Amino acid sequence: MIKFSLSLIYSIMIFFGLKVFLDEPKAPADPTELVITPFAGPDVTPSPACLAVAATGEVYVGVDMIGSLGKDPGKGRILKLTDKDNDGKMDSHTEFATVDNPRGIIAQGNQVFVLYTTFSKENGKATGMDLVVFEDKDGDGKADGPSKPLIQNLSNTKYIQERGTDHATNGIRLGIDGWIYISVGDFGFHNAVDRSGKKMTMLGGGIVRVRPDGTEMEIYSHGTRNVYDVAIDPFMNVFTRENTNDGGGWNVRFSHFIQSGEYGYPVLFQHFTDEILPALVDVGGGSGTGALYMSEPNWPEKYNNVPMMADWGRSMLYIHRVTADGPTFTQKEEEFIKLPQITDLDVDGSGRLYLSAWDGAGYSGSPSKGYVVRAVPANWTYKAFPNVTKASVKQLAELLKSASAVARLSASQELITRPAKQSAAAALKVAQDVKLPLYARVAGIFTYAQVAGADGIQPLVALSKDDAVREFALKVLTDRKGNLTGVPTDLLVQALKDPSPRVQAAAIIGLGRLGRQEAASALLQTKVPASFVAPAKDVEGPHATPNSAIVLPHLAVQALVNLKAVDEVTGAISGENSSLALWTLRYMHDQKAVDALISSYAKATDENLKKQISITLSRLYKEEAPYDASWWWGTRPDSHGPYYKGVNWAGSAAIEKFLLAEWDKADAAGKQFLKDLNARHRMEIAAFGTEEAVASNDEPKVDLEKIKNQKGQVGKSSIEDVLLAINQLQGDPVKGKALFTKQGCVACHSISKGEKMKGPFMGQIGSIMNREQIAESILKPNASISQGFATVLITAKGDRTVMGFITEETAAKVVLRNIAGEVFTIKSGDILTRKEMDQSMMPAGLANALSYDELASLVTFLSQQKK
Repeated sequence: MIKFSLSLIYSIMIFFGLKVFLDEPKAPADPTELVITPFAGPDVTPSPACLAVAATGEVYVGVDMIGSLGKDPGKGRILKLTDKDNDGKMDSHTEFATVDNPRGIIAQGNQVFVLYTTFSKENGKATGMDLVVFEDKDGDGKADGPSKPLIQNLSNTKYIQERGTDHATNGIRLGIDGWIYISVGDFGFHNAVDRSGKKMTMLGGGIVRVRPDGTEMEIYSHGTRNVYDVAIDPFMNVFTRENTNDGGGWNVRFSHFIQSGEYGYPVLFQHFTDEILPALVDVGGGSGTGALYMSEPNWPEKYNNVPMMADWGRSMLYIHRVTADGPTFTQKEEEFIKLPQITDLDVDGSGRLYLSAWDGAGYSGSPSKGYVVRAVPANWTYKAFPNVTKASVKQLAELLKSASAVARLSASQELITRPAKQSAAAALKVAQDVKLPLYARVAGIFTYAQVAGADGIQPLVALSKDDAVREFALKVLTDRKGNLTGVPTDLLVQALKDPSPRVQAAAIIGLGRLGRQEAASALLQTKVPASFVAPAKDVEGPHATPNSAIVLPHLAVQALVNLKAVDEVTGAISGENSSLALWTLRYMHDQKAVDALISSYAKATDENLKKQISITLSRLYKEEAPYDASWWWGTRPDSHGPYYKGVNWAGSAAIEKFLLAEWDKADAAGKQFLKDLNARHRMEIAAFGTEEAVASNDEPKVDLEKIKNQKGQVGKSSIEDVLLAINQLQGDPVKGKALFTKQGCVACHSISKGEKMKGPFMGQIGSIMNREQIAESILKPNASISQGFATVLITAKGDRTVMGFITEETAAKVVLRNIAGEVFTIKSGDILTRKEMDQSMMPAGLANALSYDELASLVTFLSQQKK
């Protein structure tokens, strides 16, 4: 029976000196067989943004009293916490290292990897984000000296300075393949540089990975908004829980991230959903944070071998039960452990799960809020995890067979430091043992590949003949770009016809990484399913509905683009593989591609083919402008697509000439088709006309000053008394709905996604705040300004000054709505200054005239908004 009893709640309150955020004294999903105990309180771990646990149980916590919106340095550190008697409470702690805005930690052996924000010593301003590694070889709980940088400039310096780290780079996680996976928010980055000197730029969010020595940095997948962390299973399936801004609210999507996949945010995930890999589910409002794939043998079966995903907005740790579906999965979400604004979680080799709670520390951190708890199975008994540095190669090989994912990773990482010949032989023996569980053989394969390098190709080719491990042997053969020379192309081409779609996916990805154009003809034979259909005009497509059939052709398109196989792809325009060829050509901004498309159109007799060629050409008319990190699309970007900052390129003139010639000879239907293409792809060809939606100004005008100056029961009471009363009163949601209009809430807030978005969207507020938090945000609007809804002050040419919420932003304009509901559109080129204000635009006192019952009714109505 879970020990979340009243006595535990009281003990936590006494231990932490704070109120535990629980609506009822019980866990929300009845996780029996667990014991949850307080581990460290805010006196030691205030504002814990991230944590990691060594296999041997030492807990590393990233204290971040800058928070996501703060900007002042000198408030962060990494603490090492130790539970010497294994009773579930911290016995001692040390300050391991001083860093600001810690966002991710990996504790591996005597190395601790940390992702954090760097600041200038001269002016105190943020200079970027770095991934570094500290060492503690003497084991005193403190870093031996300065860190070694692995990747520098791993976020957008300009916007970290202006906004803080709320959309910056976040969690890090080490996979059994030996790569560090880095979650990048949609600030993206420009000219990040790894330890080898390699530079890379990424517009928007996604997953980047790098070797632990800081080399081979590369993009793993792309097209997310604000992913905070990844959960990686023993077979290198990567799962995330990240959010978008569908309809203006912060909806959460749970996704299976596949290497080379494009997930579409913000320009493809609404109107070009046929081209992306969709999320597995949209679960509504929230804010995904830490993630872990639990795979430990001493955990109850029903809570084991599952992605565990923290949601800060919902104060909940979720389990997503995933079921194989071709090359991807379907899922079912379950509530698991409720924790106030949970930020992160990790497990050690003894099966102890640690979770960190932000607990109302605000968007800029707090020295008195936040804590860490420990969760273990009720029948758990402590069993010390071995010191792998003292183990023999034979013992490490045995540990590689363990049912514990933590044990296998620790053994793998230690083996790659041992003499290569001996450790490679030991790992290969595990990989080849057909009697072992698949997870053990997979660990052996990835360990062997890391140790053997290019010398391991032939044994891995031999392993690819084994049906049980073919997928993983193929994957690891192309996992390191420096080891590709001896990898046979034919092996991967043959695997394209394998009965297993997972093997096919591994082969497609591998061929894209090999970079050999002779594989293009085989890739072009990948079948495109009937579900490859573009959404109707102005209709949002299914970007969070599982579609396993689209995965293989999507990956094939990415591979063909990576191969730059223009000749092979254009040669297939008119053949049986035209669908995949034309899909691929949407991303090939090459003059040869344009010429081939125009030539194919002239020869075509099939009207549908001609139509598809015209669509492809219009899509190629513009390309995304090079990213220089001088701008960001904001929290409410223009999501029309297909580009955010579309610019003409060398092939645009030929495309325009072709389309204008078609316009001249088109009938009314043909002209409308071209008009629609002009609008859909935002070509801005004047002859076709333009369609631009104008922001509506017909919102209700409300005299908020008059409302806030009225004094009723609420206005005459302290906030504490009001909150106590609200906790005792249920209120009437029907009355609350009427008050939503009467009290002027409609001036700045929408309830339905069908309404024009204004300030913070209230249609899902009940899924991310409890009643007390909603009441406090009404009474104290400046205490917790919603991210993305800060008041913005813009000065523009013509001596214009406008203050309001940004309701729409494109590369060309910004649309603001002020407190009275008036709409202002300002051209980007006219903006002189732009500043986020520290104060909420919502004036305090709007609830002053209400009685306790009326405020309770308003709060109850809002708490029921969970769309």
